[in-house]
Amino acid sequence: MKQIFLIFFLIDITNIFGQTVDIASKLNKYNIVWNTPGPTSYQSMPIGNGDIGLNVWVEANGDLIFYISKTDAWGEETKERGPWMKEGGVLMKLALVRISVSPNRFKEGSYFRQVLKLRESKILIKEGIGKSAVSFKIWVDANNPVVHIEQKSGQPVSLKVQLEDWRTNGSGDTILNKINSIQWCHRNSISADPHIRNIVFGATINAKGLVNTNTITLQSVHAATNQVISIYPYTKQINHEDDWVKGNEEQIINVNKINIETARKAHYKWWNDFWHRSWIFIDGDSTAFKTTQGYIFQRYVTACAGRGAYPIKFNGSIFTVDNPDYNGRDGNQAITPMDADFREWGGQYWFQNTRAMYWPRLMAGDFDIMMPLFKMYAAMLTANAQQVKQFYNHEGVYFAETSPFWGGLLYMGPEVKENWTGHYFTPVLELSMMMLDYYEYTGDENFAKNILLPVASNGILFFDKHFRRDSLGKLLLDPDNSIEMFWKVHNPAPDIAGLHAVIQRLIALPDSITTTDQRNEWKRFQSELPELPIGIKNDIQVLLPYTGPQTVQSHNAENPELYSIYPFRLYGLGKPDLQLAKNTFNGRRYKDKGCWVQDPIQAAMLGLTNIAKEYVAFNLSRKASDLKFPSFWDRGNDYLPDEDNGGNGENGLQQMLIQVYGKKIILLPAWPKEWNADFKLNAPYKTTVQGKVKNGKLVDMVISPSYRKADFGYITSTGEIEYIKK
Repeated sequence: MKQIFLIFFLIDITNIFGQTVDIASKLNKYNIVWNTPGPTSYQSMPIGNGDIGLNVWVEANGDLIFYISKTDAWGEETKERGPWMKEGGVLMKLALVRISVSPNRFKEGSYFRQVLKLRESKILIKEGIGKSAVSFKIWVDANNPVVHIEQKSGQPVSLKVQLEDWRTNGSGDTILNKINSIQWCHRNSISADPHIRNIVFGATINAKGLVNTNTITLQSVHAATNQVISIYPYTKQINHEDDWVKGNEEQIINVNKINIETARKAHYKWWNDFWHRSWIFIDGDSTAFKTTQGYIFQRYVTACAGRGAYPIKFNGSIFTVDNPDYNGRDGNQAITPMDADFREWGGQYWFQNTRAMYWPRLMAGDFDIMMPLFKMYAAMLTANAQQVKQFYNHEGVYFAETSPFWGGLLYMGPEVKENWTGHYFTPVLELSMMMLDYYEYTGDENFAKNILLPVASNGILFFDKHFRRDSLGKLLLDPDNSIEMFWKVHNPAPDIAGLHAVIQRLIALPDSITTTDQRNEWKRFQSELPELPIGIKNDIQVLLPYTGPQTVQSHNAENPELYSIYPFRLYGLGKPDLQLAKNTFNGRRYKDKGCWVQDPIQAAMLGLTNIAKEYVAFNLSRKASDLKFPSFWDRGNDYLPDEDNGGNGENGLQQMLIQVYGKKIILLPAWPKEWNADFKLNAPYKTTVQGKVKNGKLVDMVISPSYRKADFGYITSTGEIEYIKK
C-alpha cells in the first residue's frame, strides 16, 4: 500500500486530460525590455536565424549599431593574440553596421525602449515620443539569408547607413564598388590553411530610396516616414572573387522573389512552431523566474546560431563582442584590446565543451539544430580513417578532443609524451551515444544507416584494433587518457563506460540497419571488455577514474569516474547499484559549478533533487556581470558568452522533469516541491509528454501517442519504478 499511496501522491491519474497552454502569453513575460541605450556591444541583444546573427545595440546619440556574423565565416588570424587563435581558423564577424537618423532629435534622457520579442524573434526599438519618435524593427528571416531593418517615424527622416570594417587595411577585406549598395567581402590569404584558403564571406546592403555617397555609405535621397534596409550575407568557397559577387547577386534575386510580408508570416510561423516543440515554465520560489528565463534564452540563442553550416562554438557562439579590457588566462591585461573577432580557446571545436549545447536538443525536440554537429564529424571520417591507417596500420576512426572543423589527427603512439588531449579517444564514443539517442527519438533510418552507423561502428573498430589484450584476454586500454584529468593510464573509466554503453545499443539496433556479421563482431568485442574500475574510498565502495594500482597526477578539475552516470548512463534511477553511483557522486573530488561541469545533470540522474536544483539554478542565472543580456553567460573556464554553461543548465533542468531509459520514461525523478511547472518535452519513439506540476504532484498530463502511457512511471519509496497502468 505504501508504493500505491506514493504514486497517487505524485500523480492524480484521474486527471490525465491536458490543457491548452497559451505559449504566447507565457513567453511575453520573458521578453527583454531595456529603457537605456548601450552604449557599447557589451549591452547588445542577440538575434539570428540559425546561420546569420546580429549583436544589436543603440549608442547614446541614438545611432543603431549591430555586428553581423555567420556560422561559416571562417577567416585566418593575422594578429599575435595567443596560440589558440592560430589553430583551426577564426570564426569572424562580417562587419559592423551603423544607422543614423537625420534630423536627430534623440538626446540623453529622451524616451528609449528596446524590446526583444521572443515569440516572433524580432527587436523593436523606439527613440523619442510623439511625432518626433523614430522606431526600428529588426529581424533575421528564419527561412531566408537576409536581415531586415524597418524604420518608421511620425515625421519624415533621412537615414545614413555606414559600414565599419576594421579589416580593410591588409587584413583580407575588400570594399567593392556597387551602385546604390554597400558590398564587401573577406578573402583569406594564399598562405592560409588549405581548408579555409578559398573561403570568401561578406554581404550586400540594399535599401530602396538610398544611394551611395561613397563605397561604405548609403544616404536617403528624400526624407521618408517608412524605409527598409536589407542585408544579404553570403559565404562561398571559390577561386575568384568575381564568383563570390555573382553568387551573392543570385542570392539577392532569389530572396527578393518573396514578398516581405509573405516572408514575415513564414518567419513568424517558424518561430511559433519552434516554441511549440517544447517548453518549461517554472514558478514558485525566488529562483524560479531566473531559472526559467535562463532556460528559455539559452534555447533561443541556440536556435539563433544552430542551423548553419557548422556547429555552435562553445566559446561565444556567433555573439562575441568587443573586449577592450580583456585579461588573459594568466591575469595579465592584453597589450592590444580584443575586437569582436577574438575568442579565447580559438576556432577549434572542443568536443567536451561543444556537446553541452547538443544533448538538450533531444528533449527540446530541436532535432534540426543537431544536424550541423553530426554532419561535421561524419565529414571527418574518411580523412581521419586514412590517418589512423597511416599512423597505426589498422582500421577504425576516432575524433580528436580538439579539432578544426575539417578534422585531422596527430600521431599518438605509446611513446609520445602525455598531454591534455593527446591520448584522448572518448569523443567518438559520446558522439555515438548522442547519435543513437537521435535515432531513437526520430526513428530516422536514413540517418542511422548513413551517419550513425559509419561513425559508431568505425569508432568501436578503432578501440578493438588499437589496444592489446591483457593476460585474461580482456581489452587493455593503455596508454589512454581518462579525459583531461589523468594522462596515459590503464583502463580509464570514461572509455570503458562508453564502450559498454555504445556496443550494447549497437547490438540492439534493428536488423534493417545492421548485419549479422556486424552484430557478431560487436558481441565478440563486448565479451572482451573489462569491467568498470571499482575501489574503496573513505571505507565506502565507489567507482574509480581508472584501474589501479597505477597512481597518476591529476591535471584538471573533473570527475571522470562519473561518466558512467552521464553521459553513458550505465548507472541511475531504476538501474542496478544505484547506491554505488550515489557514493561516487557524493565523494567526488571536485564540486565546482557552472561552465562545463556536469554535476547538475548527474545529480538529477541520481535523484538528488536539492543538488540538482542548486546547480541548475546557478547555471541558468550565471550572467556575465559586464554583459547586459541575461543569457550571455560568464566565461568561467571558457570565454564569454559561454555556451556550455547554459547547455548544461538546460540538460539538468530537463532531467529533473523526465528521464529516459530505453522505452521507459520516469516522471519527476528529481523535481523540487517548491517549484510548480508547465512543461512539454520530447522522448524517444516520437513521443511527447506535456504536463503541469503543482506542489509536487503532476496534476495534468498528455502523452502522445497515447499507447506510450504504459511506459511512464515513477520512482517509489523503495527505489523501484512503478509504471502507470493502461
